[in-house]
Amino acid sequence: MALEKLRPEPDSYVIAADTVVAAGRRILPKTDSPEEAARHLRLLSGRRHKVFSAVAVRAPDGRVACRVAVSVVGLARLDEPQINAYLASGEWRGKAGAYALQGRAAAFIDFTAGSCSGVVGLPLHETAALLRGLGWR
Repeated sequence: MALEKLRPEPDSYVIAADTVVAAGRRILPKTDSPEEAARHLRLLSGRRHKVFSAVAVRAPDGRVACRVAVSVVGLARLDEPQINAYLASGEWRGKAGAYALQGRAAAFIDFTAGSCSGVVGLPLHETAALLRGLGWR
């Protein structure tokens, strides 16, 4: 369905969010194949990377407010059996950076700083602040 066809109720707040992972200057898109997921996991293995979670809120009066939560995540060094087992789980599908912090990959995370909810998908603190700033109670 085209976005222009979406018609929220007149008194509704609309929230949109998305997350990307960056390894250095390289942006890792959501993964589409096990081969791509394996490449991402090998790249992130044993290093820290940034997770950018953007959220936008539209108020009923049309005002829009946006924020980006930046988090740092460290993945432990992964060996090939660990990578292969994770790929077999299918949990990597559609995930930025090819992992889900809230799932099996939690066993690989050795460091986090910033918004854990942002890494999972929706930065809750930032979303609540945007809503309050636009008049939501």
